[in-house]
Amino acid sequence: MTQPDGDVIRQDGVGVPDELERLWTPHRMAYIRGENKPADDSGDECPFCRIPTLGDREGLVVHRGESTYAVLNLYPYSPGHLMVCPYRHIADYTELDEPETAEVAALTQQAMRVIRAVSGAHGFNIGMNQGTVAGAGIAAHLHQHVVPRWGGDQNFMPIVARTRTMPELMSETRDLLAEAWPA
Repeated sequence: MTQPDGDVIRQDGVGVPDELERLWTPHRMAYIRGENKPADDSGDECPFCRIPTLGDREGLVVHRGESTYAVLNLYPYSPGHLMVCPYRHIADYTELDEPETAEVAALTQQAMRVIRAVSGAHGFNIGMNQGTVAGAGIAAHLHQHVVPRWGGDQNFMPIVARTRTMPELMSETRDLLAEAWPA
């Protein structure tokens, strides 16, 4: 790593020396270590059950519906990455009742409209990981990801450097989205 004065900092034990710069992201260690992950599948341990009990800014809640809510992802793939979650502690998409299914769809559509209006997203990845084996970080509580994308948005960083770049604080993103969400 090069300091502003041009001095190069070397750290033993971090691999073979090469010509690559390093972008250190120590905040990602919370995710890697599984901090804030539930100890079990109960609603008492579930962050998606706890978030609605918090204030909107504290919980990063963008919008609250009748049976579902939209919340920013603590470990986003891109700026504005949010999730639509039912309030009810269920794991599988087939467990949603008809009103919940309709509201998940409606909030997902509204999230796309709001994110486009606020940030000019060019496209989206929308999806649910059903079960741990399918990649769900918290498999016990259903949540749908709404991930905004831009041409060249993630470029080489996640592929080569295993790093995601975030140009804005999550609290600022939350405020922009919440203010743009129709009442």
